[in-house]
Amino acid sequence: MALDKEAVANIAVLARIRLSESELEPLAAELSHILTWVEQLAEIDTSDVAPMTSVAAMKLPMRDDTVTDGDCREAILGNAPEEAPNGPAKGFFAVPKVVE
Repeated sequence: MALDKEAVANIAVLARIRLSESELEPLAAELSHILTWVEQLAEIDTSDVAPMTSVAAMKLPMRDDTVTDGDCREAILGNAPEEAPNGPAKGFFAVPKVVE
């Protein structure tokens, strides 16, 4: 597929790339060459090739899907500037009241 200067100028406008008139002709030739390579790739029969996400065959390690509470409440509350005083909120973060 051959691109002319007008097509490259239109692509540059769509891509918001500023090109001078002297850059259009070499860029048209280069883009035409790239499109020729893509056309060659489209001719290859890949019907019996399995899709892949990497060139290296690998499998991600999986962990057990177990629910835990973390069992580190004291360590987490140690990072808080203030812990809620005694009462039903004991063991939680103390934050300023934002709703009256």
